[in-house]
Amino acid sequence: MLDETLIEHFLDHLWLIDRLSANTLAAYRRDLSKVSQRLKTHNQTLETAEYEHLSAAIFDYPEQNSSKSRTLSSVRRFYAWRQEIGHSEHNPTQHIHAPKKNRHLPAISGETAIDALLAAPDTTTPTGLRDAALLELMYATGLRVSEAVSLTLNEIDLRTGVLCTIGKGNKERLVPLGEVAVEKLIDYLQNAREALLKGTVCDFVFVSQKRGGITRQLAWQIVKKYASEVGIYNLSPHGLRHAFATHLVNHGADLRAVQMLLGHADISTTQIYTHIATERLKSIVHTHHPRG
Repeated sequence: MLDETLIEHFLDHLWLIDRLSANTLAAYRRDLSKVSQRLKTHNQTLETAEYEHLSAAIFDYPEQNSSKSRTLSSVRRFYAWRQEIGHSEHNPTQHIHAPKKNRHLPAISGETAIDALLAAPDTTTPTGLRDAALLELMYATGLRVSEAVSLTLNEIDLRTGVLCTIGKGNKERLVPLGEVAVEKLIDYLQNAREALLKGTVCDFVFVSQKRGGITRQLAWQIVKKYASEVGIYNLSPHGLRHAFATHLVNHGADLRAVQMLLGHADISTTQIYTHIATERLKSIVHTHHPRG
């Protein structure tokens, strides 16, 4: 059977069984067609190719590792389907390993810059009080922006200084607020929140003049606005989360504790912050040591 026909049969299966989107199906088609064309240069097809042919067709070309990994994933799915329908006794991709991902360390704002950011809102206005509380809470807790904007009044305990949030995977975690964040929240809740709501009942902690909870987009705008004012560029709400974790590690926090605070399911996700701290130390040595 021609590769083109095989690929279309596979895509029909994905559409019927998994109901994949048109864009996802198109991506599978591109990956498989690319591998098919490369196999032809070695007089091979998707039906006849073995481990070494497929490995060469995927990896022996100048592409980003992320593209190679995606192509391998598509090809693996294709051969798994061939096994499922009884058209192949083995999967030639079984022992092909994906390349290591290039790890991009996020740019982290220093503590002095974050201090300037947190002091930027005009706290003589209701929106300024809200913005100050939001920024302080996000830096103090490392919450994701979606977690911050969905936080409700009954999920924060200002007396004990702890909040409860539901993160990825619908997992609940408790996060301490810190004294400054508690003070900012009390100021906002007592002196600004009702003014913004104008009598409307709302459960969300952070509200807007539209008499409801703020959106993720507004939270982004708030962070960008004050970051720009104090000369921090390319800072996002996720950048505040990175700063929270990095500054904790820089000050000696246990990595397992940081993992719990961030709500990471896997410690390997949290380990990026040890790399950031190491890079910072290298930079200090390079800048200040006479033989750096």
